[in-house]
Amino acid sequence: MRKLPQITLAFWIMKICATTLGETAGDLIAQTLQVGYLLSSAVLVGIFLVTVVTQLWTKRFHPALYWTVILSTSMAGTTMSDFMNRTAGLGYANGAAVLITLLVAVFALWKVSGYPFRVQDITTFRGEMLYWTAILISNTLGTSLGDFLADDTGLGFAGTALVIGGVLLLALAAMRFTAISNTLLFWFAFVLTRPLGASAGDFFSKPVDQGALGYGTVGASVILLSVLVLLVGRQYWQQSRASTGLLTVVPQE
Repeated sequence: MRKLPQITLAFWIMKICATTLGETAGDLIAQTLQVGYLLSSAVLVGIFLVTVVTQLWTKRFHPALYWTVILSTSMAGTTMSDFMNRTAGLGYANGAAVLITLLVAVFALWKVSGYPFRVQDITTFRGEMLYWTAILISNTLGTSLGDFLADDTGLGFAGTALVIGGVLLLALAAMRFTAISNTLLFWFAFVLTRPLGASAGDFFSKPVDQGALGYGTVGASVILLSVLVLLVGRQYWQQSRASTGLLTVVPQE
């Protein structure tokens, strides 16, 4: 039985919103509340494990649960990336390289296992476990990649968001006008929306003198959480209409 959402424009908007919120909320816990990257990572990974186990054992798609897992991977990814790159001293480039290697290894294992990559075809317990493992690593990678582009290359938060946004538009064009696998482009876009969210989160929360908006981690998190709750509510409304025959949901790549 399908437990994952349809891949539509609304999905990508919610993905960017959730990963942006994960960036600001992760920074809120680790930096603003001064919990620290190591302890924050341990707590948030624990939350991720609880939410993902619940998701794996449920029998149908629950929008609030699904996006809670996405959010928990984003928050955990933020603090794990910061711990690797800052506390452990790997640096953004090396941290990103390590995570890219891990993600490639997961995809290789996934390929050998024979379970489908296409999201619409993921209906088994083990297939979904691979899906969530890839998502956790990709969201952690996104933080490292976003920080690398914003800090090490000198692009800044807004510049990084513009560059990644441009690359995502090219991926969209490739999906529509080339023979490149839509599944491959989906995972490419999924990985890149994380650094886009990370850069957007920093742009919302960091001080004005750093080229950002200066809302702080608390203000930015409240705004983004409100938007995400409204979008999740919209999904429940669509589910309700579909169940009563008022709305036909068309599967999309």
